[in-house]
Amino acid sequence: MDLYPAIDVQGGRVARSSDRDPVAVAHQYARDGARWIHFVDLDRALGAGRGENHALARRMLAESPIPVQVGGGFTAETDIAEALALGARRVIIGGAAAMDGPLVARLIARHGADRLAVGIDARDGRVAPRGSATVLDVSPLELAKQLLAAGVRTIVYTDAARDGALAGADVPGARAIAALGFDVIVSGGVASLDDLRRARDARLAGAIVGRALHEARFTLREALACLGG
Repeated sequence: MDLYPAIDVQGGRVARSSDRDPVAVAHQYARDGARWIHFVDLDRALGAGRGENHALARRMLAESPIPVQVGGGFTAETDIAEALALGARRVIIGGAAAMDGPLVARLIARHGADRLAVGIDARDGRVAPRGSATVLDVSPLELAKQLLAAGVRTIVYTDAARDGALAGADVPGARAIAALGFDVIVSGGVASLDDLRRARDARLAGAIVGRALHEARFTLREALACLGG
């Protein structure tokens, strides 16, 4: 199981820690043993004219000493292709595009299933793409079945109500999707090493951890040791 320490950026700095340089944080995570970085431009992901951090993303992809998984509202084919060309190891297709089966299948055919993941954002048992107030009349499991047919292998599953709330990740929801044959990376709500153990014991492919690390609820080294890394 892989651990994905998150670096969420707003206004050119690490979110919730405005004095830290994101690239410096990536280097520190690498020194502490991380094998991946999960990089998200929150300004872009949340939309509504909040701006973006394009220059910083380019710098992160050029200077990170370990592979970078990039998320944050990627729905356009050109943007996904650009991120991969700049050096992203994997790009997460945003939840708003996940319902477009032909688009997802086209992206998988062009770039390969190992270079792409699809984000499934959920709220109260329904799909609720991040950055939108819309809740769709489809369950995460139903959407996952459609994505399986499109050739997707990796899902990043987020319970939006838990994201950033330190309420514990929705491991049962992630495990149900994994049972279909996906590699599932659970995101949102990880607050303790026990949360990581539950994800590990559910045989998930990975877990994204953000706020808990920034607030020093545990260290990256402790998290990696917990997962056997």
